[in-house]
Amino acid sequence: MRWFPRAVSSFRRGGDEVLPSPNIWYYQTVYEVENRAQDVDDEIWRVLAGARDWAGADVLDIGCGDGFHLPRFAGTARSVLGIEPHEPLVRDAKRRVGELPNVEVRQGRAQRLPVPDAAFDVVHARTAYFFGPGCEPGLREAERVLRPGGTLLIVDLDVTSEPYGRWMRLDLPHYDPPGVEKFFARQGFDCRKVMTRWLFEDAAAMEAVLKIEFSAPVAAKAIAEVRRLNEVSSGTGAKQVTLPVGYRVHTRTKPTGLVVPGHSVSSADASSGVGSSASPRMP
Repeated sequence: MRWFPRAVSSFRRGGDEVLPSPNIWYYQTVYEVENRAQDVDDEIWRVLAGARDWAGADVLDIGCGDGFHLPRFAGTARSVLGIEPHEPLVRDAKRRVGELPNVEVRQGRAQRLPVPDAAFDVVHARTAYFFGPGCEPGLREAERVLRPGGTLLIVDLDVTSEPYGRWMRLDLPHYDPPGVEKFFARQGFDCRKVMTRWLFEDAAAMEAVLKIEFSAPVAAKAIAEVRRLNEVSSGTGAKQVTLPVGYRVHTRTKPTGLVVPGHSVSSADASSGVGSSASPRMP
């Protein structure tokens, strides 16, 4: 997860400067283990496909990291473009999708996407940049690059879920989950909560991932709890380890005709008192 505080957003809060995501930027090998462990039952993918089928569509993935999700979209999409601010990840993403003729990767930021207006049918962002109040610049850019009738799909962690959300709350004592959900509702999004299952090959893989996602004290608590849940002894062992993790999938479709108040970024911003200037991402 590209999250706070161990995994802050890859994008500057309300500005153009890039902030590092310490997990994937500095522990990319372990982050790959995490990506492979996540959502092994494809619950998120089913929700996304139900919200908007990308077969034959042009897809933009914002904050694509090293391109882990790009091949999944490329299987049926007409074209896929991944945008990532961190040059080493851009390089590795290009290497991952090098043999896929319908995929391209560019360096860029959510607040200033290097693409023309109305170029995509689907814009996807998974645990990158769009964490609630303060992400309005990115929302405006996503709206700009979507075609009429296009859909913005934002996958975020559900900080109210157990047990992963509880560990996040320990590291994020000032984070306001209901406030974030109200923010996206005011912006015209539908929200669906999804419970997924992460599956690790062994306890050592689980421990490595939790250590890059949480502060050391919280990671220690999380590791001990996961071991108890899976009845894993103090040794590393070869037993597979599971972990329930909840997500929120926010979806919004761009109007095809006259803009109805409350259904565009500009009108939503106006109704919530948010101006056109950038604002802080989170307290």
